Amino acid sequence: MPRFIVTGCYTSSAMKAMVESPSDRESASRAVVEAAGGTQENFYLTTGESDFAITVTIDNVSALLAGLLAVGASGAVSNLKTVRAFSSDEFTEMQKKAGGIAGAYKAPGK
Repeated sequence: MPRFIVTGCYTSSAMKAMVESPSDRESASRAVVEAAGGTQENFYLTTGESDFAITVTIDNVSALLAGLLAVGASGAVSNLKTVRAFSSDEFTEMQKKAGGIAGAYKAPGK
């Protein structure tokens, strides 16, 4: 099943609400992922450019993006980013496939 890494930032109004009334954001994100038909594997609070990162497995990326659209529309998060993640085994298979495709590519100027 495809795996995705989703990162984002809490808005200042969301941070204010969390300070005033702490809540379990992992269960909140899990509810959205499950409503979209996926499974949340991990939830992390992070430092750096993003405030959180979650890993999700889901067959229907459109459903995941619809869920993230709903979360973004709430005004609680910003800068949502989603990237497809691949396991080492998946990458090994890609490398093998690339070996068979490489001969079809012609570099510019050659």
